[in-house]
Amino acid sequence: MATIHISRAEAASDFDALIARVSNGDEIVIEDGYNSVAVLRAPEKPHLRPLSESLRLARERSSNATLDGEFEKDLNAIIESHIEPLIDPKNDPWA
Repeated sequence: MATIHISRAEAASDFDALIARVSNGDEIVIEDGYNSVAVLRAPEKPHLRPLSESLRLARERSSNATLDGEFEKDLNAIIESHIEPLIDPKNDPWA
């Protein structure tokens, strides 16, 4: 990841190129003279934990949490209602 300093005029001239650099991990600092006026960086990816990992952690920690009797039925209905992935892996912004 590189930090790139550019002027407001440079930023305005090719904003699409800036977005491409940010998408590749660079940080862009936009300056007005000697003052930084904006910083562009990709958002942090949220930490998503699969259900299997959550269950494993609960077992390891001897959790006494319980799920109601309808949870499995509700979860299966959700899974069955989405045969295709909710996010196309090729377009997943968090991949």
